[in-house]
Amino acid sequence: MFQLGNTIVSEDIIKKDFVCNLSACKGQCCIDGDAGAPLNAEEVEIMKRIYPKVKPFLRKEGIEAIEAQGTSIVTEFGELETPLIGGADCAYVIFDEKKTALCGIEKAYNQGEIDWKKPVSCHLYPVRVKEYSEFSAVNYDRWEICDDACSLGAELQVPIYKFVKEALIRKFGEDWYAELEKVTESMK
Repeated sequence: MFQLGNTIVSEDIIKKDFVCNLSACKGQCCIDGDAGAPLNAEEVEIMKRIYPKVKPFLRKEGIEAIEAQGTSIVTEFGELETPLIGGADCAYVIFDEKKTALCGIEKAYNQGEIDWKKPVSCHLYPVRVKEYSEFSAVNYDRWEICDDACSLGAELQVPIYKFVKEALIRKFGEDWYAELEKVTESMK
């Protein structure tokens, strides 16, 4: 771990390799698990605003879940998340012709319908950020369903922090990322 501004960063995001391999995992991170994608308060408002434009891209089951639960939910622990379909799939998940799970929000973004890509927690994955009162913890979320992504990352020699560069800049800014690169160079 090392400190970078108001963040405590796991060295794993520098030392471990990762490149999503959707052809192998089929987007399983969006349909497995017992929780939706973490959200912040600003994202909750964005999701309410964009829902009418995202809705045409969603599956019937997703629309039903969102209309029953809301565009986001508050867990029993007070955390904000995307709603789930039957306790599994994220309500915003869609599938392509190969049965790969994709994001309906991102599809609406890619088609120019909205100007917001998707929740930053999804964009950052496999990096997870936990907010504390004094700092943010930036960690690698190791999950066996991503073993193929780790293998592909090693084969292509792409460390996690480079794979999620755009998302890290989105979350922490250009200056923070430039400092991360300097720390990375000093650790070699």
